[in-house]
Amino acid sequence: MDQPRVLIFTTPTCAFCNMAKKYFRERGIRFKEVDVSRDAAAARDMVRRSGQQGVPVIDIGGKIVVGFDRPKIDKLLGLR
Repeated sequence: MDQPRVLIFTTPTCAFCNMAKKYFRERGIRFKEVDVSRDAAAARDMVRRSGQQGVPVIDIGGKIVVGFDRPKIDKLLGLR
């Protein structure tokens, strides 16, 4: 099964962002990280997608997860 595209909007100081990235690495999930603290356009894109400013915002195949919501992430990725 092909993994959906995973995009994670982060900041360097965000503990939940680091937890999410560690979780993806442990599970072998490929992801693209976007640091919104360095990229104003990406920050606007994140707010447009999620409707809010907090990180992490995780885009899994076009579906938005706000925060490190493991049950929702697992469901969208088809993980058990």
